[in-house]
This record gives sequence, structure tokens and C-alpha cells, in this order.
Amino acid sequence: MVIGAAVVLFIASFLSLFSYDCSGGIDCSRLNSPNAWDSLGILMSIYLAGIIGAALVIVGRLTPGRKVVGFDLGQFGAAFTVFALWTAFWTIIDVSDAGAGLILGLLASIVLAAGTIAGPLVPALKAPIVGAPKPPQAVQPPYGGQPGQGYGYPGAQQQPYGAQPSQGYGYPGAQPGGQQGQPGQADPAAAQAQQAAPQGGAAPAGDFTPFWFAVPVARPLYGEDGAPNPIAELAPGTWYLAVEQRGQGLIAQTQDGRRGVLQDTTGIQRG
Repeated sequence: MVIGAAVVLFIASFLSLFSYDCSGGIDCSRLNSPNAWDSLGILMSIYLAGIIGAALVIVGRLTPGRKVVGFDLGQFGAAFTVFALWTAFWTIIDVSDAGAGLILGLLASIVLAAGTIAGPLVPALKAPIVGAPKPPQAVQPPYGGQPGQGYGYPGAQQQPYGAQPSQGYGYPGAQPGGQQGQPGQADPAAAQAQQAAPQGGAAPAGDFTPFWFAVPVARPLYGEDGAPNPIAELAPGTWYLAVEQRGQGLIAQTQDGRRGVLQDTTGIQRG
């Protein structure tokens, strides 16, 4: 839209600025009607100002973030187009017989100013110009994880499956949401783990100690009744509680309290 209006404005600069009444025997063919290039003030304030404004807007879209004396290039371009429209409007008001150059220049200035002003406001006009560089996007961490800290919660020291936990049943080194535990405060994760453990202080069969773990990839959780259909899916980056050994698998408890059998325990990371 802006480019098309700038092209029309450039063409209008070569058309006549004034029209003449050829009635009364006047031979209009001998009249040399001036165009914008014959009047430096009109050329610079209407036609070239609009074209320069359009160029600044386009460059601003191609290189977002570039500024001149603290102002964005697009803002400079919009100011130029509005100035060109202002000058064209009052110039054509002041001329009694406006020619095709002034009329077409005014129409092109209206479209040009409208396009530059509406560009940042109308979603349909915010589409990037072909070839415009895309802004860099931050690399998203795994679901539930934090950048640079693997699976689990922030500050957690991961241990391979089979190693002894360093802090009992709770989240390793961190509470949910990445907040470090404070001395003298109850750990809700530890309370959940203790509720999942057998009552009466007796250890599970085979001296199994419940622990927290995370899976490297999404894995299905099957029901304890041996049904073939999974009841849930364990997602990487989230802590789950292993409450019992079941052959080569584990009885795992999700954060919403559901329990099932994790048959594939290869590569899991223990808290």
C-alpha cells in the first residue's frame, strides 16, 4: 500500500500542476504547464517528502529497532508523509485551477499517510515485508524444566536411578516452582511422599524407599490391574513419586494422586 502510493506520487510529480480554461479562442496547445519539477518548494514539500517518508517506513520494517536520534525510522517516515499530506491539502486549496499533478498528488498523499499511520495499528498491515529478518526467539526448555538444569525443578541435583537420595522423599534441593526450602518449614512434597509410604513405619517389600524421579521422554503409565491401556502419560521435566518396585518397573504416583505401573524405567533421573 505504501509502496504503491509512493509510485503514484512520483508519477504525479511529472504531471501539470495547473489547468487552463481554453475557451474564448485560447490555444492551450501552446501553453507550457509547469509540473512539480519546475517548482522546488512544491517538489520538496509534497512529492519528495512523501517518497522519502515511504522509504523510511519500508526501511524501518526491514530493519526493526533501528533509530535516529532516539526515534524509530518508521516514526520519521510517518511524520514525513503527514507533512506531505498537510502541504498538498493547503496547496490545492490555494490554487484556483488545480491540475492533474496536484489532484493525483493529494490523493496519493492521503493513501500514503493513511497507510503509514494504520500500519502499526491494523493487524492485517503488520505482516512482515518479504525478506525482513525475524527476531531471535529464545530456546524453550523442556516442559516443566528450566534452561541449563535438565529435568525437574530449578536447583535440583539429578542422580541416576539406583543411587541413594540425599534429602529423603522431598524434591531434590528445591520446592515446586523453584523455591528453596527454608529451615523449620514443612515440605509439602515430603508430606505427600510419607502419605504414599506404608503406615506404621514399616518399609515396603524388599527395603524399597520411595523417591522422586523424572523421565527423559514421555512414557505411558499403566494401571496396577494389568490393563493394556495406559491411564496417564508421564511427561519429561516433571517430578513423579516412585512408591513401590514392581518387577523391573515402578509403581509411580502422579501429582494428581493417580498411581500406576511405569514399565520402562531406562534412563530415568532420580532426585
